[in-house]
Amino acid sequence: MSRPYLEKLPSSPDSSLSTLDRSLDAAIPFEWHHHPEYELTLTLNSRGQRFIGDHVAEYADGDLVLVGPNLPHTWSSRSKLREDEPHVALVIWFRQQWIDAFMGSAVEFAPIRKLFARAATGLSFGPDAGHSLASQFKKALASDPSGLLMSTLEILLELAGQKDVQYLASTAPPITSESRSRIDRVLQHLHQNYARPIRLKELAELAALSESGLHRMFSKHTSTTVSAYVTALRIGDACAKLSGTRQPIAHIAADVGYDSLANYNRQFRAIRGMTPREYRASFRL
Repeated sequence: MSRPYLEKLPSSPDSSLSTLDRSLDAAIPFEWHHHPEYELTLTLNSRGQRFIGDHVAEYADGDLVLVGPNLPHTWSSRSKLREDEPHVALVIWFRQQWIDAFMGSAVEFAPIRKLFARAATGLSFGPDAGHSLASQFKKALASDPSGLLMSTLEILLELAGQKDVQYLASTAPPITSESRSRIDRVLQHLHQNYARPIRLKELAELAALSESGLHRMFSKHTSTTVSAYVTALRIGDACAKLSGTRQPIAHIAADVGYDSLANYNRQFRAIRGMTPREYRASFRL
């Protein structure tokens, strides 16, 4: 997967929140990016794929996601529900300073603070929530700064009480780029080098642990193994290339780290439930 670029968000001196009402006639393009703010995105009149960290999934009309800080993400559309209307993405961004300062001392905002804490790896809400909140989103983004604030608080309180919630990426990125904790060093190394063979010994040396200590630490922080995590990164990258490029399947397999096409096809099917060829064909229907 291409390296995510750092996105600089729009800002206004009159508002503590940043927003975007994005309408695209042709398509929502694959734009792999990240930023230090939380992002709440409602996607309407669109179908395609959503990439959040190492998580890849289909999305449809009413898709509603809260993305944590510095978590790479993008949407890539396949089709519209109504061809005479554009793809729509309604976005609200939240800065950590705003969450701490504005909500830090108010007990009434405790559910919202917990919501943001849960969103480090990304949260997906059921389509019913997206459809029911669509009018509030539109109202919020069309309001003046005070109206935006009040409408946004109503949306966040509603989401904080939702039961139909899915956690997305398998792990959150380091809190800051300067973080040098053991697990952060290991995860950063994996994200930068997953397309080549990585030995457990080099990861253990990076973390200043024995190989058994590395296994325990990695499992504790990610709830998976190093090999499964690397496989998820490779297959996620392959999905992006299959859906966004015309690269031959064998070339994609090699690019994401597979010497054996048979092994690549086997692992791809195990994770996505279909072959790479079937996946590409379904995306382009």
